[in-house]
Amino acid sequence: MPVDQIPIGTFSRITHLSQKALRLYDERGLLVPAARDICTGYRYYTYAQVERGVRIQHLLWLGFDLTEVEAVLDARERGDAGTIRVHFERRLAATEREIGRLHAIAEVLRTQNPLNGGFSMSITEPVIKDIPATRALSLRERGVYQEAIPRMIGELCAYVYPADGRQPAARIAGPIMFICHDEEYRETDADIEVALPIVGSVNLDGTAVEILTLPGGRFASVLYTGPYPGVAKAYERLFSYMGEYGLAPAGPSRELYLNDPAEVPEEELLTEVQFPMEDLPPSP
Repeated sequence: MPVDQIPIGTFSRITHLSQKALRLYDERGLLVPAARDICTGYRYYTYAQVERGVRIQHLLWLGFDLTEVEAVLDARERGDAGTIRVHFERRLAATEREIGRLHAIAEVLRTQNPLNGGFSMSITEPVIKDIPATRALSLRERGVYQEAIPRMIGELCAYVYPADGRQPAARIAGPIMFICHDEEYRETDADIEVALPIVGSVNLDGTAVEILTLPGGRFASVLYTGPYPGVAKAYERLFSYMGEYGLAPAGPSRELYLNDPAEVPEEELLTEVQFPMEDLPPSP
């Protein structure tokens, strides 16, 4: 064996990459051994490949998947710093979201009642209400719920209440809401809309904000009090109610945020969950 050839076992120990992983990277073309024994198929690496192996291990430790690792290393070989920066910014954002989720879990495990689903909360009895069509400002995009919704709410509020002291751009007529247009839960590309009811004239020049009319009708509704991650319990209660009375949803759900998380404790947050109903009898 040439002096500069490293057996796969030794290379594994140097780079902290398992032999199973190294075989996979060979198949993907991510880290191909410099030589292979003709008779045994045994893989050999060179000292020059150690740096790439260590770099792969480091990127994996940072949380990148193999496709992202390949893209980052390819960009590095091309000297494309911009592409590398984009990948690192995305990984940072995902890491910060996960940190927030883990902090919330830790708080629940530390302080809440696990027999109540892990949340201190309350849910009112469902009611049916007639809601008129509503004129509203709207932002809509695809993204991750936990990241996109608070950011979009901030963007819409900043538009309505300019930070430079100018007059409000519109007169508010109701609480801000999140409208879910997906039929299933989507982790990364959810169809998210944030809307804010308004009255009167409004100037939309130079903004991504749209003005539209939210459809009215008869809605099943519950009021949930508690941290936002526990709002699924409100949906559970609504669907139980709808099943009991043979009701079916006729459109996207709405979450109305009735107070400000910057002003009240988590356990006092108020969220109204609404579902439009179809085939309902007239109100008595």
